[in-house]
Amino acid sequence: MLKTLKRRSWTCQQCLRRLQQVQSQQRSFETAATSTVRSLSEDYAPADSSVDRRHDDDVLRKVFDSRPFWKDFSARGAGLSKRTGLVQNQYLTSPEGFREFAHASLQKCQRIVAKVLAASSLEEYRSMARDLDRLSDLLCRVIDLSDFMRSIHPDRRVQEAATQAYALMFEYMNVLNTTTGLNEQLKKAAANPLVTAQWTEGEKMVAQILIKDFSNSAIHLPPNDRQRFVNLSNDISQLGSDFVNGGEPARSHVSVSKNSLRGLDPVVVQQLGRWSKASIPTVGMVPRLVLRSVHDEETRKEVYLATRTSSKKQIHRLEQLLLKRAELAKLSGYPSFAHMTLSDKMAKSPEAVSNFLLSLVSSTRGPVQEELAQLQKLKGASPLQPWDHAYYVHQRVFEYSQARRSRELSMIPEFFSLGTVMQGLSRLFDRLYGVRLVPQETAPGETWNSDVRRLDVVDESGHHIAVIYCDLFTRPDKSPNPAHFTLRCSREISQEEITESAAVEESVHPNDGMATARDPQSMTLRQLPTIALVCDFPEPPAYGDGPPSLLSEHSVRTLFHEMGHAVHSILGQTSLQSISGTRCATDFAELPSVLMESFATAPEVLSLYARHWKTDEPLSERMMRSMDRDRSAHGSIYGAVENEAQILMALVDQAYHSLPAAQSTIDSTAIYHNVFSEHASLPDPQTNPPTSWQGFFGHLYGYGATYYSYIFDRAIANKLWQDVFKAGEAAVDREAGERYKNEVLRWGGGRNGWHCVAGVLGSDNPSNANGRLAEGGDEAMREVGRWGLGRD
Repeated sequence: MLKTLKRRSWTCQQCLRRLQQVQSQQRSFETAATSTVRSLSEDYAPADSSVDRRHDDDVLRKVFDSRPFWKDFSARGAGLSKRTGLVQNQYLTSPEGFREFAHASLQKCQRIVAKVLAASSLEEYRSMARDLDRLSDLLCRVIDLSDFMRSIHPDRRVQEAATQAYALMFEYMNVLNTTTGLNEQLKKAAANPLVTAQWTEGEKMVAQILIKDFSNSAIHLPPNDRQRFVNLSNDISQLGSDFVNGGEPARSHVSVSKNSLRGLDPVVVQQLGRWSKASIPTVGMVPRLVLRSVHDEETRKEVYLATRTSSKKQIHRLEQLLLKRAELAKLSGYPSFAHMTLSDKMAKSPEAVSNFLLSLVSSTRGPVQEELAQLQKLKGASPLQPWDHAYYVHQRVFEYSQARRSRELSMIPEFFSLGTVMQGLSRLFDRLYGVRLVPQETAPGETWNSDVRRLDVVDESGHHIAVIYCDLFTRPDKSPNPAHFTLRCSREISQEEITESAAVEESVHPNDGMATARDPQSMTLRQLPTIALVCDFPEPPAYGDGPPSLLSEHSVRTLFHEMGHAVHSILGQTSLQSISGTRCATDFAELPSVLMESFATAPEVLSLYARHWKTDEPLSERMMRSMDRDRSAHGSIYGAVENEAQILMALVDQAYHSLPAAQSTIDSTAIYHNVFSEHASLPDPQTNPPTSWQGFFGHLYGYGATYYSYIFDRAIANKLWQDVFKAGEAAVDREAGERYKNEVLRWGGGRNGWHCVAGVLGSDNPSNANGRLAEGGDEAMREVGRWGLGRD
């Protein structure tokens, strides 16, 4: 159960029966601890006038584009006398603070566990869903923040301390996984109509989630079976790690004549051998260059087959992984691992996923054949082969690029400085949802690097609703992978928590000092979502008038994608953190981020922000059309075949994880070829030995039975873009934005994903006739498959 709480989380509230009596205590706490609570709900300067709003907008661009401006701006916070902790956490002013933070949180967890285990009255059972949600929050506030800091912070002492805090809370979480009393008490509460009649829909959903998690942790099994479950889980973890890191091919090199490498860069050819022979490695960039550049088909074929044939050791690892997963599912009472994994997803079953994927295969078939027909024309009479695809695609792209080469297209990044893109995101959010991004000075010790910018998210009434820490510039030893991290989820803080903190020590804040604010309607204290965005963009120059960080179109889309996750966290503010923001079904989580990519280059959105970094000249309509033609052309050259490849990978994933639990052996290569022979437009030929590309499919471990999720969300996002945002015509329309916000974003994970999709499309949408989408199930999955993926 609790092992998944890194994505969901745990919290508590003992206040329901004492709400009346703590009112006066709460007021006295606020008076005594004004510097802690009130300052955190008033730590930004709301812009009450259009002049102030324009100022914030201008500052937003400058803090990312001008290092001299950023130096002056950040110096304001540096002058504060009091040092704060990392991301305002009162404990994290030193490495030792991580251990203090973990121990303080652990003590709170233990009190909640004792309360839940001792519950006997109706009122105590009624508070149980919130108690366990708070327990989740306490665990995740340490685990998530420590996990992030140990990977991003440059100070090794902080890394080590954060790792220790992470390990302590993770170990305690594993203890809770074996605490049968928690599962029994929660089930007792959920089975009592007098309890559930008082629960909100959110509390019911949290209870269901936690019961399912307990079940997936085999807590209901007899001791011997439970121990077998733990052993299998450990074996799977080790096999999975070995599989991800051990993707070696059967052959490390392919030896060919240098004369057969015509078309490849001569410098690369010289590096592959000294005399007439060349030794081509079967991993890395070189074989990819060979496949797209070398004219000799036989050489391409030999390299292609070698790069798609895994070592026997790697295939054995995969097959052992699949067999142990099947056994784990059987032990838990499921027909297969896919059934176990998908039971709480939108898809619900492997049969439904197959319906979606097969429907998608059909909707993709025509565009795939069109693309392959164009490549066949380039090759001539002999049939197109899989090792020909990259070569002829490269020819078409090169020919197109030569024909389209212009100074105008090369200038496009000059209209995408990082500051203008951030400005565009803020303006877009303002128009669609009524929220905007306001740069905020940070206190000493608040960030892990001097280049991290803090943005406060403010609504139209000037209320502070979220904090985003932007770590967007490259530096040594920093991961280049773009990512969104929820460091703390949104939730309501109970009156009793406030009183509890004041009783322990006046300086202890109920949210550890991190951002809070009063809800303007209910006046409830809320912990605000605190988010980190990490990218790897080049830094602007420290001096002079050189260009700021200029982004490619791909980088712009990447930033919009990650901000799509962020806006889900920002607007999905539920009362319980287990269902807030991005804590939703795996096959629904990518919808907001994928949809945001469509906004990035829509002309209506580009007109909000795309301006030349030096002259402030807007991106012309002619250049916008050039960008659109460029994307469309590349999509028509290889977009559909790439889509088919993703569908095929998802079909292989489902085939592997839908195997009956009773099987004692598995031939993963035969299954792989069966799927590709049936559905691929350009399958690998039958060779001896056969290709075994599945050994390089590392996502089979991390995304076992759920690899379909990303393309599932792409299909839904494509539909919403076309039908709700009118393919960009309503990209800055407030009515469309409010509809999407109210039907999708604001719920976080607190609403069935099918209800969200049906709600935003509306009952008059032909795809939602008779409300069939809201019901989910096999037919709804088929319908999403019919929507297709587009070619972008």
